[in-house]
Amino acid sequence: MVSITLPDGAVRALARGASGLDVAAAIGARLARDAVAVLIDGKLCDLRAPLERDAALRIVTRGEEAGLEVLRHSMAHAMAQAVMRLFPGASLAIGPTIADGFYYDVAVARPLVPDDLGAIEREMAEIVKADLAIERFPLARADALAWARAGGQGIKCEIIEDLPPEAQISFYRQGDFTDLCAGPHVQRTGQLGSAFKLMKVAGAYWRGDEKREQLQRIYGTAFFRAEDLAEHLRLLAEAERRDHRRLGRELDLFSFHPEAPAMPFFHPRGAFIYNQLIDYVRGLYKVRRYSEVVTPQILDVGLWRQSGHYDNYRENMFFTAFASADKDEAAPRAPASSERQSAVKPMNCPTHCLIYRSRKRSYRELPLRFADFGRIHRHERSGVTAGLFRVRSFSQDDAHIFCMPEQIEAEVIGVTEMILECYRVFGFDDVRIVLSTRPDKSIGSDEIWAKAEAALEAALRRMGVAYQVAPGEGAFYGPKIDFVVKDALKREWQLGTCQLDFSMPERFGLKYTASSGVEETPVMVHRAMLGSLERFLGVLIEHTGGALPLWLAPVQVRVLSISGDHARRAEEVAAALGQAGFRAEADVRNEKIGLKVREASLAKVRYQLIIGAREAERGTVSVRDRVAGDLGEMDLERFQVLLQTGVAEKS
Repeated sequence: MVSITLPDGAVRALARGASGLDVAAAIGARLARDAVAVLIDGKLCDLRAPLERDAALRIVTRGEEAGLEVLRHSMAHAMAQAVMRLFPGASLAIGPTIADGFYYDVAVARPLVPDDLGAIEREMAEIVKADLAIERFPLARADALAWARAGGQGIKCEIIEDLPPEAQISFYRQGDFTDLCAGPHVQRTGQLGSAFKLMKVAGAYWRGDEKREQLQRIYGTAFFRAEDLAEHLRLLAEAERRDHRRLGRELDLFSFHPEAPAMPFFHPRGAFIYNQLIDYVRGLYKVRRYSEVVTPQILDVGLWRQSGHYDNYRENMFFTAFASADKDEAAPRAPASSERQSAVKPMNCPTHCLIYRSRKRSYRELPLRFADFGRIHRHERSGVTAGLFRVRSFSQDDAHIFCMPEQIEAEVIGVTEMILECYRVFGFDDVRIVLSTRPDKSIGSDEIWAKAEAALEAALRRMGVAYQVAPGEGAFYGPKIDFVVKDALKREWQLGTCQLDFSMPERFGLKYTASSGVEETPVMVHRAMLGSLERFLGVLIEHTGGALPLWLAPVQVRVLSISGDHARRAEEVAAALGQAGFRAEADVRNEKIGLKVREASLAKVRYQLIIGAREAERGTVSVRDRVAGDLGEMDLERFQVLLQTGVAEKS
């Protein structure tokens, strides 16, 4: 017998080998009918998984987030079954769930087109209608390989061959379709419902390797309710309208060029926004007593070996070599293969360690907070770069705090408070805090990691903020607190981070003289708020739809003349606003005023000042707010007060 503890604390005794479905049936027929999976000691499992030991158990039903994951996984199987029916001889790879749906990588004889997606959807609907039982069964490795070879499923063979020889391998069968899969899945295809849609087809190399076969990746999504699917599709359409790449072109903010792949060029207006972000962060630094430093971009590879980046991060780094020019040479010669290698910095932390180490430090100096807006370069694959979201050249609002162990809690609290304050300014009010612990690939002793993780958790508890734990998701050098914001389209973005590092100070031999006179090793806190400025700007553009807050907008006011007779006055008003410190421009083209207003709105200019004969005679302006509409006629001084208030609010 096994003892099963339910969420309400009730304990049920069951025969060993009973399943979660048996538990659901014992509670009630309706629960058994609606159940889609089970959580056993917190792990999502198939309803039919045998219970072999005492455990805490919870039935997962329709509508829950965990249930949605199971639904989408099962829908991926229905899609694969439909593909096999429509394209006999197709080869299947993998079909996992993703953040907002699922995909399946397939190989078929010809490229798929949009009409094929419709045909696959119709076949999926037939599979749902058939209400096929979904049955799990295990096979030994040899039998699993025989199944894959008999079906001509070469990729499945490869997957199976990678598993341990003694493994019992899990399969799922529904009608005429069988697939290699760990599960879990719903009980019957009828539970999948009709709230699903196939979204697109894209190319995908098997295992992300350009040298392997290219497959076709079919993306889809599914929900338990039709209204949830409709809302999801609405948000996707809105995301397309807000796409920062499109708005970047339309608003003349930035561009990309093949001469520097995945490295953005910021145009004057985009550069203004970029620098405004830096100025805002610098204002916070002044209050929080950070000291800004400037460090080189190219450093000897030995530095990156010492920091641990070479062993743990080199696939993401750019390398080069410098020839040391003789004093008599007029120009540097080409580097020889025997010369020392250098690397373009992917991170600032080792350079800040060198600054710290440049002289002796006393406990009286700590904490030392070094901030750096230096450029960073990372060798991202072309297949993963995406507008400003993932680039090869960028800048961070990066900082490193060197402190004593007893100062950790106060510094982590200060960082967290500053990050949350910053996000409120940009309208990110929904923030999720995640504590990430030691990953498999890491440096440092078990003792150091335990101490670091405990210190971060103590700071969060002291603040009384809600947080989640993500086991194994820390940086290779230490645990971290990540800050995840939700934007206007309900998407999540990890922006800020606070990472505790006991290892790098030891690697660089950093010391300070303690009050006792003994030399001690400081602790290093890695910290960013916006993170990559490029990525943050992309997120902010899509969050606001390009309508940036007034204090950040490159153009705050556009002055519009109704006719050529009023052009001079429009230019005078724009000049007066500029002298008062506002960002204004005049539109005195010989065009209809309706067109000018519309173009200003499309350009996301917050205020339009209209000047005609009446306004020119009275020395006033008619004010139109892109958000609130017409505000009426007012004198320029009153409008400037309105403008100044909006800028100061930073809302």
